[in-house]
Amino acid sequence: MLSRLFLFAALLSATAHAGTVLTVPPERPERDRTYVFYLHGRIVEDRGVRPVDTRFGLYDYPGILDALSARGAVVVSAQRPHAADPDEYAGKIVAQIEGLLRAGVPERRIVVVGFSKGGMIATRVSSFLRRPGVRYALLAACWDSQDEPQLRLTGQVLALRETSDDLAGRSCRYLAERSERPVSYREIELSTGKSHGAFYLPQREWLDPVMDWIDAPAPTQEPAAAKAPG
Repeated sequence: MLSRLFLFAALLSATAHAGTVLTVPPERPERDRTYVFYLHGRIVEDRGVRPVDTRFGLYDYPGILDALSARGAVVVSAQRPHAADPDEYAGKIVAQIEGLLRAGVPERRIVVVGFSKGGMIATRVSSFLRRPGVRYALLAACWDSQDEPQLRLTGQVLALRETSDDLAGRSCRYLAERSERPVSYREIELSTGKSHGAFYLPQREWLDPVMDWIDAPAPTQEPAAAKAPG
């Protein structure tokens, strides 16, 4: 009997802490929940929600959403239409975040995570939104040909890049060092040898620091750049 009660309590605890994945924010958000906006890479626009790249392999978009919600966050993410305009889509995300803020969700409970083209959109959300407490995780979001002087990072920013990435392995620090700086900026280098595909699966090398960033108290000052183990 005691073992059955223990199992029932464990199941209730797991349910209470289970995360949620939605395509749009809820109409009546819970103010004590964390809301994570995940912006996927361009390949999902072109080839569906579980595309396979000939070089980088499977992009497990649903698996990433489940992983991001595992600690109890509400994950908001939708497949963008083909050739979605980054500025327009960023404006859509800004409007959704402002809706949560009007409903009483604190800035510190909103996190925007963007990979590749989704990371480019996330930098625009940061530039447009200008809310100091909102957090951002930029995954392979900057590249050498990128030159958009109008962009400014605001809020609390964590950037991750893969040293073997020949597509989007540039540091995003140049954005953080413009005349208007974010409240905080931290950068982590990964060395998995998987190039752009390092972020295609919910692997611990990038997922663990992002999840810890989502859960941690918002920093008040900029720490030194860190380098994660490969």
